[in-house]
Amino acid sequence: MNTEKISGLQLFYLMAGYVLGTAIILGLGLDSKQDAWIFISIGMLFGLILMAVYSQLAAYYPGDTLVEMLPKIIGKFLSYPIILLYILHFIYSAARGCRELGHLMVTTILSDTPIVVVIASFMVLMIYCLIGGVETFGRMAEIVFPIYIFSLILIWILLFSVDQFDVKNLTPILGNGVKKLLKEAIPSSINFPFGETIVIMMLFPYLSDKKHLRKVGVYSILVGGLLLTINSIMMISVLGPEIYSRDIFSLLAATQMVSVADFLERFDALVILMMVAGVFFKVGAFILGAAIGISQLLKLKQNRSVLLALGTVITPLSLVSASSFVEHIEIGFKYYVPYVHTVLQIILPIIFLSIAFIRKKLGNV
Repeated sequence: MNTEKISGLQLFYLMAGYVLGTAIILGLGLDSKQDAWIFISIGMLFGLILMAVYSQLAAYYPGDTLVEMLPKIIGKFLSYPIILLYILHFIYSAARGCRELGHLMVTTILSDTPIVVVIASFMVLMIYCLIGGVETFGRMAEIVFPIYIFSLILIWILLFSVDQFDVKNLTPILGNGVKKLLKEAIPSSINFPFGETIVIMMLFPYLSDKKHLRKVGVYSILVGGLLLTINSIMMISVLGPEIYSRDIFSLLAATQMVSVADFLERFDALVILMMVAGVFFKVGAFILGAAIGISQLLKLKQNRSVLLALGTVITPLSLVSASSFVEHIEIGFKYYVPYVHTVLQIILPIIFLSIAFIRKKLGNV
């Protein structure tokens, strides 16, 4: 029985921030150019369907995390290797988020600081927060998320002052055809960042009021997706489709163009703070999901030692997983997202739901 509880609003803040995470900084749908906003919208719509799958599984097995429900769905023998895959997925995804934060920091405001110092310092703060438990993480989200959204809206307002801002950059809509866009968007736009919300299945049992379970999941996808869509429209309007398609840190590039009366400049520091907050949501949820999973798999009474171990592992993993940031991006978007994400976040959950549905009909849930 989970003694720690978080409110529906706290979980919403946490998961909406998680969806935005690194996705708000990293350009989404780069190959789609001026249709990137449609690319994101497609991912959001399918993300809502995926969230319906996740929440229905949670409704079939109330009080169980993904790790706890899998043995009940497919049996202990088959479930253990799959549980390990999910835990490794959470750990590796956390390491990727740390690498992206580290690279952004050392290429902007901390150019003389070794990337290992940046990542290690962030990890110490992250583990310190998570050791306080799910409730502490939820309260932190309640504080950070409103500030995060205020900063994002402020940046959007400032972008209107950029001389190059032109909504005509969004045309021609569907200039390369619907078929090409759908080919680019499915499954990539679904997997990142919307499919990654599968980690919410490790947090659903901590929700104080289970009747809000579906609402929290759906609103997280909807709000996160709409904000990402608006953000991509703003980025393309400022940078143009060609620059947007080439610059991985599009929000940073656009914000650096802001100059109010040749006096107020350097708002890119605000983007850096947003990146730190976004990675806080994303990496924190992944680490917490992995720690809960390991503790339940090994039947440990507390996960403090697990969190310390994960913090020790994730820092070097974020550095050795790729020799350069270019390779890091290539591994992520060419191999990890299209294949690993598709299996773990789309195919397997649908299979699990199908089996759970049959079991329920047969009265074996």
